[in-house]
Amino acid sequence: MHRALARYVLGPLDLLTSALMVLLFSFLWIVSLPWLCRMWRFALALGLKFLALNIGLGLREHQITPFIRFSIPYPRMEGFAPDTQTWWVTAAVVIAIFAASFFFSQNFKPVTYLLRAVLFIQATALAFFLWAPARFPHTPDSYMEGIVSYTIALISFVPILFGLTYYIFDFGLIRKTLLTAMTMSHLSLFLPLQILLQALVLHKSILFMPLLYIVFGLPVDVLIILAFYSWGMSWPAKIPKES
Repeated sequence: MHRALARYVLGPLDLLTSALMVLLFSFLWIVSLPWLCRMWRFALALGLKFLALNIGLGLREHQITPFIRFSIPYPRMEGFAPDTQTWWVTAAVVIAIFAASFFFSQNFKPVTYLLRAVLFIQATALAFFLWAPARFPHTPDSYMEGIVSYTIALISFVPILFGLTYYIFDFGLIRKTLLTAMTMSHLSLFLPLQILLQALVLHKSILFMPLLYIVFGLPVDVLIILAFYSWGMSWPAKIPKES
């Protein structure tokens, strides 16, 4: 019987186990944050050196308890408004891709609409930097720090999210533990790579900051969580309990 038709009654022990798993993963995450921040700092410094980007690292101090302190690393960089060549090249690429989207097959309609949405975001950025470039309120420093902080907050929410949406199904304790650990570990390893890629793009111009934030920022991390959740939901469940 498919799990959508099977009845699974959560007993007091199941609820207690799920709550303890959420608390355990949250505790382990908080305790490991100082070590993870040091790892991210090393990875970012190594990546910036490998990419030959003359960018320093900033540190933002945080303290959860008197015993748990950590410093969030982020690239410190100056913001460069797009020059004339960058603006026109980007505008030409946007127009060319938009025109090419009309020749896509009907089977690619979802991809076509998604691509046009991405192009619209970049087109609005082009219009803004054409008419009022001096009014752009964000700097790469604050943007980078925000992305790292928001990603850490999102990873911190994973145990609670899975506790409400995955632990309620009868997949067994080992599978629930494995899925949560893999999701949080993947996001932790992906964070410095995501930041380095964005730093590489923003080093050229802040013209692409809106696109990076709206499309390639937290939405990518959310999609990673959804991918792991979907994979976990495809695993065979245990025999459902009788009511």
